[in-house]
Formats: sequence, structure tokens, C-alpha cells
Amino acid sequence: MLTVLSGRPAGRSRFCDGLTRRDLLRIGTLSVGGLSLPEILRAEQTAGIRSSHKSVIMIYMCGAPAHQDMYDMKMEAPAEIRGEFRPISTNVPGLQICEHMPQLARIMDKCVVLRSVHGSPDGNHDSFICYTGRSVRKQPPGGWPSIGSVASKTLGPVHASLPPFVGLSPDAGHPPYGSPGLPGFLGVSHAAFRPSGPASTDIVLADGAGSRMADRRGLLGRLDGLRRDLDASRLLDGMDSLHETAFDILTSNRLAKALDISEEPEHVRERYGKGDANRFGDGAPRNLEHFLMARRLVEAGARVVTLNFGRWDFHSDTFNGMKNTHLPQFDQGLSALIEDLHDRGLDKDVAVVAWGEFGRTPKINKDAGRDHWPQVGGGLLAGGGWRTGQVIGATDRHAAAITDRPVHFSEVLAACYRHLGIDPVSTQFHDHTGRPQYLLEKTDVMPELGSA
Repeated sequence: MLTVLSGRPAGRSRFCDGLTRRDLLRIGTLSVGGLSLPEILRAEQTAGIRSSHKSVIMIYMCGAPAHQDMYDMKMEAPAEIRGEFRPISTNVPGLQICEHMPQLARIMDKCVVLRSVHGSPDGNHDSFICYTGRSVRKQPPGGWPSIGSVASKTLGPVHASLPPFVGLSPDAGHPPYGSPGLPGFLGVSHAAFRPSGPASTDIVLADGAGSRMADRRGLLGRLDGLRRDLDASRLLDGMDSLHETAFDILTSNRLAKALDISEEPEHVRERYGKGDANRFGDGAPRNLEHFLMARRLVEAGARVVTLNFGRWDFHSDTFNGMKNTHLPQFDQGLSALIEDLHDRGLDKDVAVVAWGEFGRTPKINKDAGRDHWPQVGGGLLAGGGWRTGQVIGATDRHAAAITDRPVHFSEVLAACYRHLGIDPVSTQFHDHTGRPQYLLEKTDVMPELGSA
């Protein structure tokens, strides 16, 4: 049943009124209605009320993968730099990637390889720059908002019962690895919705609970006044909107259906695979079902979905760690997502970004690992109606320095904003001091990707 006023377990953070975010959304186990997500979408389309919307799926590769062991292999370099992996040809003539990503190699015409990503200021582990395009340093009052929060603020929800920004990023031992992207000075009402626990039991209203919803909505409204008297940090600005969103979710099964991958045909679930739902070290799970869940969420109406994957911070034994776990599973999940978007005609509406916070050292260390290298990293783009089947940027013979077309994190974010229909040049918001702030420091929109 709904536990809006439940007590909190030990160690769980809560708002000033004693409510946790999970408390607002915890509900019973019985579904309402009988329609599957595809049936809901078809019914809306038949009625003429479904409109196309643009979305972004961003995959954060926790801990920063080695760019030279994935997309920028240097076979002419000395052994202590090139490593043990070998390149394979892709379906794009002249383009080679790592041998442990054969499924991505097969569909590389649907991708854009980035070989010259830069902008990380110091090589510290943090997802922040991937979601904002900015350094975690020198933030304005309230902090820089992530792309999902900007989309929530600027565009709002496609459907009232489905949050515009969903974070499929489980908590991690190193907290920045588990961040889905922060709302910053846009406020908590534009934070990521984070499903926790089995989705079908957390966000589907139980039978009989509907008759109590109005009373509890009113009670929360009365609590608002008391809470605001106590809140001096502005952390709870926008909680009225958050409560409204919570009730909209509770009274619809749209989000629950989107998260329920059991409705997918078995061959689709098998194509994505399961991966490993357990946390990898202090990083994230390698949960391949999140890739499928992300596709279902954007199809249902989410504007931005973020997810975290693995722990790529291999300071030792990097080649065994990558080839035995991370690369094959990443290859399966990401290639399945990209192919699925194309098969369903979503490749122009959904942009996909997969990257980490920096690259790795050219020289392999004494423990057979690679250390932090903020000078250059890599990434992969897909969808977005972008011009794919190309490589952007280049590095020297050791993958140590950029020699052609530096690509700043903020340029990729600018391209994503433009895809969503948000002008990265003119859009601005006010921080907590009332000072206007632009979205990005660099607003070039990567002409290589085309005007789509």
C-alpha cells in the first residue's frame, strides 16, 4: 500500500518533512488496467494523440575506459603502449575497433566514433562532466544542472504520468559513479526519477488505494507549509511539483509498463542479455537489461534516460578485466540498443551517447594496468538523425595527445541539446542568487554530425 508517511529505515536520507523520495512512490503490488505498453502506444496513435518527441540515452562508463583499447588502437606503437588487444575491421571501410567488440563492428555504419574527447580538468572520477559538459569545480550557487534536468525544466513531460528524466543508475560505492545527473540550481522537482527495487511493485497502485489518494494529497499539501517554514537551503523548492508528479505516476501504469521488460518478446530479451546486476567493485552493475529498459522508457515518453555501466578503472590487470567481463557485455548491450532503435524506426528520434570521464595512460604500468589520462579520451554516438559511419578526431601514434579536431564534452552536450530542441546558445536559467547562467561553456554544435 501507499506509505507516504512511513518511517525511514536507518541511514536513508529524507526531506525536512520526514518523507523520502521512495516514500512518495512506494505502493502496492497489483497492477491496474490490462494494457501492455505497445497496446497503450498503439491506442494513443490510433486516437491521434501521440506526438513524436526527441530523446537522449546517455550511458556513463564508470571510471573511464581505455580509449586506445577500444576505438583508437595503435598497432605501430611499442608493446608497452599498444597492449595485447588486436583490431578488427568494421562494416565502415578503413575503420577498425577492438576485437572484443564484434557486434558493434558489424553495425559501425550506425555509429560515430569520437577519438579526441577532452575537458576533464584533473582526472578525478566523477560522472559530472558527462552529464553537464562542465567541471565540478567553480559551480554557481545551487550547482550546474545535468542534461536530464534541463530537459525536464525546459520541455516538461511528454505524458504527465511519465517523468521526463529517468535515471537507471544504481548507487555505487564511489558515490559519483552512481549519480544519474544532478538538478543543480533548477531544483529537486527536476531531479531524475530513480526506480528502486522491482519496478512492478514500487510504481503500480494497489487495488483499493485510489480511494485514499485524495486525502493523502491534501495531507501533503498541508505539510508543505510547515516544511517551507523550516527550509532555508532551497533544497525543497519545487516539491509541490514533485508531489504532483508522484501522484500522476501512482495513478497511471504507464511508467510501470515501460519498466516491465517481461512484456518484450523472448528473442528481444535474449538479444540484449542480462549481464550482471551486482555492483562491480565500487562501480556500477553491468546490467544489460537497463539498455532494454532505456529503450522502452524513451519509447513511452521519457526525454532523457541515464544509466551507469561497470567499473572501467583498471589500474591493474586491465586486459583480463576488459576482455573477460566489460567489453563483451558492453558490446552486446549497446549494439542491441542501437539495432533495436533502428528496427523500431526510432534512430532519428533517439540519440545515444556512451563515454567515460577521461582516457587512460598511453604506457601500461607495472601492474598491467592503465592510469588516469585527462588529456584525451573517447566515446561513441549513435542515432539522433546524425551523420553516422564516421570518426571524429585523431590522436598521435601513442594515443597520448590530440592531433586533429579536439571535441570538448560540452560540444557533445550541445549537440544533444539541439537534438532535443533546446537552443544551447541562447537558453539560460537563473542560479540561486538570481544571476543568469548559460547551459554550456562551449556551444559549438559539432557540424560533422549534420543538421538533422
